[in-house]
Amino acid sequence: MQPSIEVSAVRKRYRSVIAVDRLTFTVRPGEVTGFVGPNGAGKSTTMRLILGLDAPDEGFAHVNGVPYRALRRPLTHVGALLDAAAVHPGRSARDHLLWLAHSNRIPRRRVTEVLGLAGLDSAARRSAGGFSLGMRQRLGIAAALLGDPAVLLLDEPVNGLDPEGIVWIRGLLRSLAAQGRVVLVSSHLMSELEGTADHLLVVGRGRLLADLPVAELIERASRDRVHVRTEDRTAAMTALAGAGATVAALGADLLAVDALPAARVSAVLSAAGVAFSELGRHRASLEEAYMELTRDETEFSAGSAAGSTS
Repeated sequence: MQPSIEVSAVRKRYRSVIAVDRLTFTVRPGEVTGFVGPNGAGKSTTMRLILGLDAPDEGFAHVNGVPYRALRRPLTHVGALLDAAAVHPGRSARDHLLWLAHSNRIPRRRVTEVLGLAGLDSAARRSAGGFSLGMRQRLGIAAALLGDPAVLLLDEPVNGLDPEGIVWIRGLLRSLAAQGRVVLVSSHLMSELEGTADHLLVVGRGRLLADLPVAELIERASRDRVHVRTEDRTAAMTALAGAGATVAALGADLLAVDALPAARVSAVLSAAGVAFSELGRHRASLEEAYMELTRDETEFSAGSAAGSTS
């Protein structure tokens, strides 16, 4: 059986709050899958359900075809990073990993391997309580990799990492997926996922909003929008609007044009005698695509900076 994460019609309520609402998705091997959504969307609850830390009220969450709690020596099947601070502060990085290895009958030599992989060789005998956030993050990733698992769940893995660490984790995630593993990454940093993730799961208010390749989501958000740079903004807007386009000014000399293809925009402007220096199809960023998709699903949002308080 190929490694997988399967969530089927899962529902979880905490008193009056429905944290997860009949959520269904499958995470397959060979690609990095981003797991995103606004605060309160149910991402953390879903990951806890997958890892058997909470039980669903309805539905099921399986890893490799079975509940997590049914796995023998679970660290050899699933590696997880949910809270990098969940380490005894008086224990060294090496001793922390040795304890985990012993509990799952993992050879001691694997501890040395993952310490090197995470760049913690020189800090292996230091107490974890003195670690920076980035070092604790590396230790958490080392623990997730300890059993050489086929399935990985990582919550905000770049949190606290310096630029070198971010480059490292990007390469690591891509490498793990290329080896045929299941890699599920929860993150709020769309810029990181855009350069790392192949597939995206988007949730809002406990429900699945999208389950599709990153490239497809960006393509949808890009639509047929065209950017035009011209010094004669007013004349350009008038001509394009007269041709049926929806036009918005993005700057003193930059326009966003919807509902007309690039060739038609060029023809309309040329016919109107409007000079332009740039014309090209707009490619949305993953952040733009995500914001558009989740615009009505945000439970917690900031008010306008110009607003007043009483």
